[in-house]
Amino acid sequence: MTASIVFDGVAKRYGSVDIIPDFSLSIGAGEFIVLLGPSGCGKSTLLRMLAGLESVSGGRILLADQDVTALPPGRRGLAMVFQQYALYPHMSVFDNMAFGLRNIGIADAEVRRRVEDAARMLELDTLLQRRPAQLSGGQRQRVAIGRAVVKEPKAFLFDEPLSNLDAKLRNRTRIELARLHKRLGATMVFVTHDQVEAMTLADRIVVLNGGRIDQAGPPMDIYQRPRTRFVAGFVGSPSMNFLPVERMADQQGRIAVRLPGGAVVTTQIAAKPIAGQLEIGVRPEGLRLAADGPIAGCVELLERLGERSLAHVGLGDGTVVVAEVPVSSTLAMGETVRLRPDLEQVHLFDGAGLAYHAEPRPDGVPAEALVAGATAAEVR
Repeated sequence: MTASIVFDGVAKRYGSVDIIPDFSLSIGAGEFIVLLGPSGCGKSTLLRMLAGLESVSGGRILLADQDVTALPPGRRGLAMVFQQYALYPHMSVFDNMAFGLRNIGIADAEVRRRVEDAARMLELDTLLQRRPAQLSGGQRQRVAIGRAVVKEPKAFLFDEPLSNLDAKLRNRTRIELARLHKRLGATMVFVTHDQVEAMTLADRIVVLNGGRIDQAGPPMDIYQRPRTRFVAGFVGSPSMNFLPVERMADQQGRIAVRLPGGAVVTTQIAAKPIAGQLEIGVRPEGLRLAADGPIAGCVELLERLGERSLAHVGLGDGTVVVAEVPVSSTLAMGETVRLRPDLEQVHLFDGAGLAYHAEPRPDGVPAEALVAGATAAEVR
């Protein structure tokens, strides 16, 4: 069984402090939603209100079109997996997974069927007689997930369940969660501050900032077309590079800007009125080494990461940008380099932090031709 979830104008206040002022979101049955944001943005509070562990100050929560705002947790038909495993140390894996079912009077035969089915799914079937102290951290987390699976809930809620695992176990458990979602087709709401978890697990990511939604959408939409500067800076590792720019005369219907070093770049962003101090943003993979690039700086740090290499380049005004360089590059720290932005990957942010994105490049015009003020007409 799986169900849709609707947050309808939900608010949470502690005294006069608004933690979540007005939150609305519809989650489809069977959808995997990730609530992503920094500490204090309200994501765990939203999950706890959905579970019934926190009261709602305003609005309502619907589960399968039923208003559950005032229902106690046990009557909502939800299963929650916490950051802490909270397993009973004196009980076997089987008994830990069966405990909640026995408490509500499920017949022994049905309890055994559900536990054994979940154990096979989570590769715990050979560990059912062990106690938590005999398990690894990843196995304990799988037991906690199995305890939720056996309830056959309307939806699964995950509150940063991978935070206590080391990197290798976190990667494996993340894959197991994705497989679990595919097998069960269940509605899942997952809270995290880890953007890698969000990008790899979610059908949709909901980026939260100060209790509000900055952007909601498929992972690659969030990454490639961020709606705000906050989203652009939060999603992506390393973070997007930002440079203050001065707007120049538009070129062939495109916005042209002067970079801090004085070079003029004609972006692929359609000309329109934009207010406030402007910044351009470009991700590391959108900055490349080029002998005649418009951005000059000194290599302060090289990160050799195996599948990619990153150069941290200090500019004349003290800003540091990160550029992806060829793995085979012979760059050395202290070397002077020039960088060229891929104009199709350049974003513009206005004074309010709203984003403007590139349009397709004119046919037959290379990116290099649109740097330093050249226009499509001049190239042709």
